[in-house]
Amino acid sequence: MEKVVIIGAGAAGLTAAIYTARANLEPLVIEGMQPGGQLTTTTEVENYPGFPDGVDGTEMMDKFKAQAARFGAKFLEYDAVQKADFSKSPFTLEMMVGETIEAKTVIIATGATAKYLGIESEQKFMGKGVSACATCDGAFYKDVPVVVVGGGDTACEEAQFLTRFASKVTLVHRRDQLRASKIMADRTVANPKIEMAWNSVIEEIVGDDSGVTGVRIKNVQTEEVVEVPASGYFSAIGHKPNTDAFDQLEKDDIGYLIANGVKTKYEGVYAAGDVSDAIYRQAVTAAGTGCAAALEAERYLESLGE
Repeated sequence: MEKVVIIGAGAAGLTAAIYTARANLEPLVIEGMQPGGQLTTTTEVENYPGFPDGVDGTEMMDKFKAQAARFGAKFLEYDAVQKADFSKSPFTLEMMVGETIEAKTVIIATGATAKYLGIESEQKFMGKGVSACATCDGAFYKDVPVVVVGGGDTACEEAQFLTRFASKVTLVHRRDQLRASKIMADRTVANPKIEMAWNSVIEEIVGDDSGVTGVRIKNVQTEEVVEVPASGYFSAIGHKPNTDAFDQLEKDDIGYLIANGVKTKYEGVYAAGDVSDAIYRQAVTAAGTGCAAALEAERYLESLGE
């Protein structure tokens, strides 16, 4: 029987672990199959407070974990929850590899996974010019060209944000008009720093040891392939929240958990970080909600006399 189980080991989960561990609750952190979360795919984080010179994403998450471990947090590596039952207390978590875990409180911090096209070169240059977050990485691309793929509101927002830094943004969309809202689409097409590659798909991302140097784009109507010079490639085709194991909880149309602050409809079950945040998706906001979830869990356990 665990007092606190935290599912996920990104910024939200590890912050929750630090707070609950300092409260002597000995939390168990289920790290999942990607310990450290999305930040481990980022070579340099420059927008997290306390790191004026920037920090490698994996290194930062290692520091988070070490801090939680220092106060007594426990970690379950390379296992994940495949089914959760919150209908009665204690809550039960059916694991993929290990035995079922019982918990008095659960903090869900499983995050959201950025969608990519699935081409091999995306993985090859991940963190070396390939990104899915313009807000996180846009400042690295001052005065150089970049490519964005997508056609919805997210793609338009990312492309417009990148024009603050990049010399040119090529937005690749497989149709001849954007799926984004009209005002967003009109604003994007009218932006002089954005060039539209209509009826086009990504063939390959090219580069060398220094990172991305260009993107091959194919016109689906003419079959013509051109290589566009680019130092950055941004996938803006959406995110998939990691919520498949939590069918008892309320979700929106995309699958993000619906919470009141960090509280779900079940007392003692909390959602923190990107798993319930479709808007900001930043390390610092995830950490903030991880803190909030931890404090709520502590208060709930106090109400039970723990």
